[in-house]
Amino acid sequence: MATQVRSIFISDVHLGTRACQADRLLDFLREHSAENLFMLGDIVDFWAMSRGGIYWSTAQNTVVQKILRQARHGTRVRFIPGNHDEALREYVGTSFGDIQIEYEYVHTAADGKRYLLLHGDEFDQVTRYHKWVAVLGDKAYDFLVHLNIGLSWLRRTLRRPGYWSLAGYAKRKVKTAVEFIFDFEDSLIRHVRERRLDGAICGHIHWPAIKDMDGAAYLNCGDWVDSCTAIVEHLDGRMELVFWDGNLSGAIAEEVGAKDSPVSCYGNTGR
Repeated sequence: MATQVRSIFISDVHLGTRACQADRLLDFLREHSAENLFMLGDIVDFWAMSRGGIYWSTAQNTVVQKILRQARHGTRVRFIPGNHDEALREYVGTSFGDIQIEYEYVHTAADGKRYLLLHGDEFDQVTRYHKWVAVLGDKAYDFLVHLNIGLSWLRRTLRRPGYWSLAGYAKRKVKTAVEFIFDFEDSLIRHVRERRLDGAICGHIHWPAIKDMDGAAYLNCGDWVDSCTAIVEHLDGRMELVFWDGNLSGAIAEEVGAKDSPVSCYGNTGR
Protein backbone atom coordinates (compact mmCIF):
# COMPACT_ATOMS: atom_id res chain seq x y z
CA MET A 1 0.00 0.00 0.00
CA ALA A 2 1.34 3.45 -0.93
CA THR A 3 2.59 5.73 1.85
CA GLN A 4 0.26 8.73 2.20
CA VAL A 5 2.05 12.08 2.40
CA ARG A 6 0.85 15.64 1.97
CA SER A 7 3.40 16.80 -0.60
CA ILE A 8 6.22 15.46 -2.77
CA PHE A 9 9.02 17.68 -4.10
CA ILE A 10 11.27 16.43 -6.91
CA SER A 11 13.77 18.14 -9.20
CA ASP A 12 16.49 17.45 -11.77
CA VAL A 13 14.99 14.34 -13.34
CA HIS A 14 16.61 15.08 -16.73
CA LEU A 15 14.14 13.16 -18.85
CA GLY A 16 15.52 12.70 -22.36
CA THR A 17 18.95 11.52 -21.22
CA ARG A 18 20.45 8.08 -20.62
CA ALA A 19 21.54 9.19 -17.15
CA CYS A 20 17.93 9.67 -15.97
CA GLN A 21 17.05 6.94 -13.46
CA ALA A 22 13.39 6.83 -14.44
CA ASP A 23 12.86 3.30 -13.10
CA ARG A 24 13.73 4.42 -9.58
CA LEU A 25 11.60 7.55 -9.83
CA LEU A 26 8.66 5.51 -11.07
CA ASP A 27 9.10 3.10 -8.17
CA PHE A 28 9.18 6.04 -5.73
CA LEU A 29 6.01 7.60 -7.20
CA ARG A 30 4.18 4.28 -7.05
CA GLU A 31 5.09 3.87 -3.38
CA HIS A 32 3.86 7.35 -2.36
CA SER A 33 0.45 8.99 -2.62
CA ALA A 34 0.34 12.78 -2.22
CA GLU A 35 -2.10 15.69 -2.27
CA ASN A 36 0.55 17.90 -3.92
CA LEU A 37 3.36 17.15 -6.34
CA PHE A 38 5.89 19.92 -6.95
CA MET A 39 8.39 19.54 -9.80
CA LEU A 40 11.19 22.03 -9.19
CA GLY A 41 12.95 22.27 -12.53
CA ASP A 42 15.17 20.36 -14.96
CA ILE A 43 12.48 17.73 -15.30
CA VAL A 44 13.14 17.54 -19.06
CA ASP A 45 16.69 18.16 -20.31
CA PHE A 46 16.35 20.38 -23.38
CA TRP A 47 20.10 21.14 -23.22
CA ALA A 48 20.93 17.49 -23.91
CA MET A 49 18.29 17.28 -26.61
CA SER A 50 19.71 20.33 -28.39
CA ARG A 51 23.09 18.57 -28.50
CA GLY A 52 21.46 15.70 -30.38
CA GLY A 53 21.65 13.34 -27.45
CA ILE A 54 17.94 12.53 -27.11
CA TYR A 55 17.18 9.28 -25.30
CA TRP A 56 13.62 8.46 -24.31
CA SER A 57 13.02 5.10 -22.67
CA THR A 58 9.77 3.30 -21.91
CA ALA A 59 10.31 4.05 -18.21
CA GLN A 60 10.68 7.78 -18.91
CA ASN A 61 7.47 7.73 -20.92
CA THR A 62 5.73 5.93 -18.06
CA VAL A 63 6.92 8.57 -15.59
CA VAL A 64 5.26 11.28 -17.70
CA GLN A 65 2.05 9.23 -17.98
CA LYS A 66 2.08 8.59 -14.22
CA ILE A 67 2.34 12.31 -13.41
CA LEU A 68 -0.38 13.26 -15.90
CA ARG A 69 -2.63 10.54 -14.47
CA GLN A 70 -2.07 11.82 -10.93
CA ALA A 71 -2.98 15.35 -12.03
CA ARG A 72 -6.19 14.09 -13.64
CA HIS A 73 -7.14 12.18 -10.50
CA GLY A 74 -6.89 15.12 -8.12
CA THR A 75 -3.24 15.55 -7.17
CA ARG A 76 -2.33 19.24 -7.37
CA VAL A 77 0.72 19.32 -9.64
CA ARG A 78 2.87 22.44 -10.06
CA PHE A 79 5.87 22.65 -12.36
CA ILE A 80 8.59 25.26 -11.84
CA PRO A 81 10.98 25.11 -14.85
CA GLY A 82 14.75 25.17 -14.35
CA ASN A 83 17.62 26.19 -16.59
CA HIS A 84 17.62 22.91 -18.55
CA ASP A 85 13.92 23.31 -19.37
CA GLU A 86 13.88 27.12 -19.29
CA ALA A 87 11.96 27.24 -22.61
CA LEU A 88 8.87 26.37 -20.57
CA ARG A 89 9.23 29.60 -18.58
CA GLU A 90 7.48 31.29 -21.50
CA TYR A 91 4.33 29.48 -20.35
CA VAL A 92 4.43 30.59 -16.69
CA GLY A 93 0.89 31.25 -15.50
CA THR A 94 -0.67 28.68 -17.81
CA SER A 95 -1.43 25.00 -17.39
CA PHE A 96 -1.25 21.88 -19.50
CA GLY A 97 -2.82 18.55 -18.65
CA ASP A 98 -3.98 19.92 -15.25
CA ILE A 99 -0.36 20.87 -14.42
CA GLN A 100 0.18 24.50 -13.43
CA ILE A 101 3.43 26.17 -14.54
CA GLU A 102 4.93 28.69 -12.10
CA TYR A 103 8.16 30.69 -11.98
CA GLU A 104 8.24 30.19 -8.20
CA TYR A 105 5.67 29.35 -5.56
CA VAL A 106 5.20 29.90 -1.82
CA HIS A 107 3.95 26.69 -0.22
CA THR A 108 2.28 26.70 3.19
CA ALA A 109 2.92 23.41 4.96
CA ALA A 110 0.44 21.71 7.26
CA ASP A 111 2.21 23.17 10.31
CA GLY A 112 1.85 26.73 8.96
CA LYS A 113 5.47 27.20 7.85
CA ARG A 114 5.94 28.92 4.49
CA TYR A 115 8.52 27.67 2.01
CA LEU A 116 9.75 29.33 -1.17
CA LEU A 117 9.74 26.76 -3.97
CA LEU A 118 12.08 27.40 -6.90
CA HIS A 119 14.65 25.68 -9.06
CA GLY A 120 17.54 27.81 -7.82
CA ASP A 121 19.57 28.63 -10.94
CA GLU A 122 19.05 32.36 -10.33
CA PHE A 123 21.33 31.99 -7.29
CA ASP A 124 24.04 30.24 -9.31
CA GLN A 125 26.41 32.95 -10.53
CA VAL A 126 28.00 30.62 -13.11
CA THR A 127 24.71 29.69 -14.76
CA ARG A 128 23.48 33.27 -14.61
CA TYR A 129 26.50 35.14 -15.97
CA HIS A 130 28.78 32.53 -17.59
CA LYS A 131 26.48 30.08 -19.33
CA TRP A 132 29.27 28.58 -21.47
CA VAL A 133 31.04 27.48 -18.27
CA ALA A 134 27.79 25.94 -17.04
CA VAL A 135 27.38 24.02 -20.31
CA LEU A 136 30.98 22.77 -20.08
CA GLY A 137 30.44 21.71 -16.49
CA ASP A 138 27.22 19.99 -17.51
CA LYS A 139 29.10 17.92 -20.09
CA ALA A 140 31.76 16.99 -17.53
CA TYR A 141 29.07 15.95 -15.05
CA ASP A 142 27.37 13.84 -17.74
CA PHE A 143 30.72 12.11 -18.37
CA LEU A 144 31.08 11.22 -14.69
CA VAL A 145 27.50 9.97 -14.52
CA HIS A 146 28.04 7.72 -17.57
CA LEU A 147 31.22 6.35 -15.99
CA ASN A 148 29.17 5.67 -12.87
CA ILE A 149 26.74 3.52 -14.87
CA GLY A 150 29.62 1.22 -15.80
CA LEU A 151 30.96 1.23 -12.23
CA SER A 152 27.51 0.35 -10.88
CA TRP A 153 27.35 -2.63 -13.24
CA LEU A 154 30.81 -3.74 -12.08
CA ARG A 155 29.84 -3.41 -8.41
CA ARG A 156 26.72 -5.53 -9.00
CA THR A 157 28.81 -8.14 -10.85
CA LEU A 158 31.25 -8.27 -7.94
CA ARG A 159 28.31 -8.36 -5.49
CA ARG A 160 29.40 -5.17 -3.74
CA PRO A 161 26.44 -3.89 -1.67
CA GLY A 162 24.95 -0.38 -1.82
CA TYR A 163 25.22 2.43 -4.33
CA TRP A 164 28.38 4.52 -4.79
CA SER A 165 28.36 7.76 -6.72
CA LEU A 166 31.46 8.82 -8.66
CA ALA A 167 29.97 12.26 -9.39
CA GLY A 168 29.12 12.74 -5.72
CA TYR A 169 32.61 11.65 -4.66
CA ALA A 170 34.16 14.13 -7.10
CA LYS A 171 32.00 16.95 -5.71
CA ARG A 172 33.01 16.15 -2.15
CA LYS A 173 36.69 16.12 -3.05
CA VAL A 174 36.83 19.27 -5.16
CA LYS A 175 37.19 22.23 -2.81
CA THR A 176 35.83 24.80 -5.27
CA ALA A 177 32.69 22.72 -5.80
CA VAL A 178 32.05 22.57 -2.06
CA GLU A 179 32.60 26.34 -1.74
CA PHE A 180 30.17 26.90 -4.61
CA ILE A 181 27.52 24.83 -2.83
CA PHE A 182 27.94 26.82 0.39
CA ASP A 183 27.73 30.13 -1.52
CA PHE A 184 24.58 28.91 -3.29
CA GLU A 185 22.92 27.93 -0.01
CA ASP A 186 23.86 31.18 1.74
CA SER A 187 22.59 33.36 -1.13
CA LEU A 188 19.29 31.52 -1.27
CA ILE A 189 18.72 31.65 2.49
CA ARG A 190 19.48 35.39 2.58
CA HIS A 191 16.75 35.85 -0.03
CA VAL A 192 14.34 33.75 2.04
CA ARG A 193 15.00 35.86 5.13
CA GLU A 194 14.44 39.07 3.16
CA ARG A 195 11.02 37.75 2.17
CA ARG A 196 10.30 36.70 5.77
CA LEU A 197 9.66 33.09 4.88
CA ASP A 198 10.50 30.02 6.95
CA GLY A 199 12.60 28.22 4.37
CA ALA A 200 13.28 27.24 0.77
CA ILE A 201 12.94 24.02 -1.20
CA CYS A 202 14.96 23.89 -4.42
CA GLY A 203 17.06 21.75 -6.74
CA HIS A 204 19.62 22.70 -9.41
CA ILE A 205 22.96 21.73 -7.82
CA HIS A 206 22.32 17.94 -7.56
CA TRP A 207 23.29 18.02 -3.89
CA PRO A 208 20.49 16.71 -1.65
CA ALA A 209 20.35 18.41 1.73
CA ILE A 210 18.03 19.27 4.54
CA LYS A 211 19.33 21.59 7.23
CA ASP A 212 18.54 24.45 9.55
CA MET A 213 20.54 27.59 8.74
CA ASP A 214 20.18 29.88 11.76
CA GLY A 215 16.44 29.46 11.94
CA ALA A 216 15.70 29.16 8.21
CA ALA A 217 15.19 25.75 6.62
CA TYR A 218 17.21 24.88 3.53
CA LEU A 219 15.96 21.83 1.62
CA ASN A 220 17.41 20.60 -1.68
CA CYS A 221 15.62 17.80 -3.52
CA GLY A 222 18.81 16.44 -5.08
CA ASP A 223 18.22 14.68 -8.38
CA TRP A 224 17.15 11.52 -10.22
CA VAL A 225 20.39 11.14 -12.15
CA ASP A 226 22.83 10.40 -9.38
CA SER A 227 21.45 10.54 -5.84
CA CYS A 228 17.78 9.53 -6.47
CA THR A 229 16.32 11.74 -3.76
CA ALA A 230 13.15 13.68 -3.00
CA ILE A 231 11.65 15.79 -0.25
CA VAL A 232 8.35 14.69 1.24
CA GLU A 233 6.01 16.63 3.51
CA HIS A 234 4.16 14.41 5.95
CA LEU A 235 0.57 15.03 6.96
CA ASP A 236 1.68 17.01 10.02
CA GLY A 237 3.95 19.31 7.99
CA ARG A 238 7.17 17.51 8.91
CA MET A 239 9.69 17.60 6.05
CA GLU A 240 11.90 14.65 5.17
CA LEU A 241 14.66 13.97 2.65
CA VAL A 242 14.29 10.51 1.14
CA PHE A 243 17.12 8.61 -0.54
CA TRP A 244 15.40 6.05 -2.74
CA ASP A 245 16.83 2.68 -3.73
CA GLY A 246 14.41 1.60 -6.43
CA ASN A 247 15.97 -1.81 -6.99
CA LEU A 248 15.19 -2.79 -3.42
CA SER A 249 12.12 -0.59 -2.93
CA GLY A 250 13.83 0.84 0.13
CA ALA A 251 14.62 4.26 1.44
CA ILE A 252 16.71 6.17 3.89
CA ALA A 253 15.09 9.29 5.29
CA GLU A 254 16.44 12.32 7.08
CA GLU A 255 14.28 14.90 8.85
CA VAL A 256 14.58 18.68 8.78
CA GLY A 257 16.20 20.02 11.89
CA ALA A 258 17.87 16.69 12.59
CA LYS A 259 21.29 17.90 11.47
CA ASP A 260 23.28 15.62 13.74
CA SER A 261 20.75 12.89 14.42
CA PRO A 262 21.08 9.35 13.08
CA VAL A 263 19.38 8.62 9.78
CA SER A 264 16.17 6.61 10.01
CA CYS A 265 15.17 3.85 7.58
CA TYR A 266 11.92 2.43 6.30
CA GLY A 267 10.66 0.13 3.57
CA ASN A 268 12.78 -2.78 2.37
CA THR A 269 16.11 -1.60 3.73
CA GLY A 270 18.24 -4.50 2.64
CA ARG A 271 20.64 -2.17 0.89
